[in-house]
Amino acid sequence: MPKSKRDKKLSLTKTKKKGLGFKQHLVDDIRRCVQDYKRIFVFSVQNMRNSKLKDLRTEWRHSRFFFGKNKVMALGLGKTKETEAQDKLHKVTKHLIGQCGLLFTNKEPEEVLDWFQDYSESDFARAGNVATDTVTLPAGPLPQFPHSIEPHLRQLGMPTSLQRGVVTMLSEFTVCKADQALKPEQARILKLLGHQMAEFKITMKCMWSKDGKFKKFESKKKKNKKTSKSQEDILDVDMKEVDDSVDVGIEVGDGNVDADVEVEGESVDAAIEVRDETVDAAIEVRDDTVDASIEVRDETVGAAIEVQDEIVDAGVDIKSDKK
Repeated sequence: MPKSKRDKKLSLTKTKKKGLGFKQHLVDDIRRCVQDYKRIFVFSVQNMRNSKLKDLRTEWRHSRFFFGKNKVMALGLGKTKETEAQDKLHKVTKHLIGQCGLLFTNKEPEEVLDWFQDYSESDFARAGNVATDTVTLPAGPLPQFPHSIEPHLRQLGMPTSLQRGVVTMLSEFTVCKADQALKPEQARILKLLGHQMAEFKITMKCMWSKDGKFKKFESKKKKNKKTSKSQEDILDVDMKEVDDSVDVGIEVGDGNVDADVEVEGESVDAAIEVRDETVDAAIEVRDDTVDASIEVRDETVGAAIEVQDEIVDAGVDIKSDKK
């Protein structure tokens, strides 16, 4: 059936797409802030929450946060020496990787680093996050939940029932285990229980100042180089021991294989000789039986021919008498 021309879909939303104009506006704002502020910090975000970032912007009104696409922000700063807005600013764009943003401020570096090092906000974990501890619900009533939510709890996998209008656990239930990724159902249960496992944290990666200085901040993971080296040495020693044991095993195995082959070779030769003798005897027996059967067949064929000749002669005599 053809589509009706009158059947048209009208969009009632008033929001507009963020096209090229929005990106150009972001680039212009970044270049303007490069001129207005003394320092630029590149920060990474753990467990991003829009509400937390909004509160952070309100608290740091004297500064400016940019949290857009990395390529657009890099275009505003300048990716190369020829296109950079200020001296050595292209080095900042190399650190715009992953979920990160820009902080333009006039505060001193020590003050900024100390403030963000102590800043963290707890929040509910989402699906895919790693559980920080094990949560177990014992059997019994759950008075914190209303009776209307009991079917939803059963859909999430909890063994619950309504007993006298109170949500009750029928048996002990483990919501999550430590150091394991959370599933969507587990994250919803933890949110209903009010158990927060995620932490909104901002970590500074590098800093650029107007005097042309660029400084990269070391992460906590790089402090454990000695332990990683010692682990590599242990792995090398273990691999050497494994190689030695494998070589010895191969040598011993080769000796066993040679011995087995020799023994099996002798037994195979004996078996071949026995098979040859039995085959020869069988052929001789078959030849004798074939000759005997041929002689018997010849005798029977000769007797049959003689009988047929006599019958034919008798028939000829009878026919001649009748005539």
